[in-house]
Amino acid sequence: MNDDQDVRDLLGMRSRAAYAVVAFYAFACVVCALTTLEGTSRTWPILLAVVVCVSGAVLLLAAPGDPVPLKPSFALAAVGPVSCALVYWAIPVPLSSTLQTWPLGASVAIYTFMCVRGRTLLAWAGLMLVVAVTVVWSVLTGRGPVYGLSFSAVNAAPLLMATFFAFTIRPLGRSIFELRRQSTVRVAAEAAASAVLDERDAQLRRLDEQARPLMGRIVDGPDLDDDELLVCELLEADLRDSLRARGLLDDRLSRAARAARSRGVQVVMLDDRGDVDLDAHARTALATSAADRLDTLTAGSATVRLLPAGRPLLATMLVDADETYRIEYGHDGRPV
Repeated sequence: MNDDQDVRDLLGMRSRAAYAVVAFYAFACVVCALTTLEGTSRTWPILLAVVVCVSGAVLLLAAPGDPVPLKPSFALAAVGPVSCALVYWAIPVPLSSTLQTWPLGASVAIYTFMCVRGRTLLAWAGLMLVVAVTVVWSVLTGRGPVYGLSFSAVNAAPLLMATFFAFTIRPLGRSIFELRRQSTVRVAAEAAASAVLDERDAQLRRLDEQARPLMGRIVDGPDLDDDELLVCELLEADLRDSLRARGLLDDRLSRAARAARSRGVQVVMLDDRGDVDLDAHARTALATSAADRLDTLTAGSATVRLLPAGRPLLATMLVDADETYRIEYGHDGRPV
């Protein structure tokens, strides 16, 4: 899974409630540490163990990606053995309270969520290290290996349940994300089809409004006079622009092109940019500049062309009137 398909989303591990749970976890660690100081030889290792466990819980939520990247995963796996070693260094033997081994439960809580986040092997490796540290401490303090093994190995039970849960939820998560991806693709396709239909309907309405009266006039007769023929030519040019120069469609430029054509200027507008979107500000600046040029022409020809995407220039305008010249436009829509 990539970052957009993170199992944390399924479990709510990015929510405020998740961080509230971490805050409660931190509170529980502090309470366990402070209420079990009786008989301890030193305090700072126990407080440092609290910091290690709480940092691991925060890292578990904050680490991006799925599964968790290796470096954070190794740090999470080390939470258990490090916190246990710190606490074992300070607590008395025999224990004055069973809660003095609180890092065992605190680290297993982190390991269970490591399984869910795709690092099951490292979680088990961390638990094995916790058991090893506990057994070594038990031997060094004269209690024997069985004593340490008896209360540390039982933590394998919740981790085993977390492992089975991870093997269930993670494939299910992939199915859910695949369904979501397919739904997104389907919605995008439906939106694109709807946009095409809307554009077709808009073009049909525009054609109906502009061409139907003239077509009716042609059918009903009599023959068109010069003014009506000019209107037909202008309409044909407008329709051609809507097909060949869609990226240049702008009210200001359309009016200027229509006025120039009515004065006898041959105006050609071309859009070779394809489906690449044009910035609205650049289109406005280009249309305004080209319209100003067209307004000054009374004869000749003018060609406005949007160049293919990736070219050094955005567009060009070639004018052939009393003099012939070419205007080049930068990607901000202004003449270079």
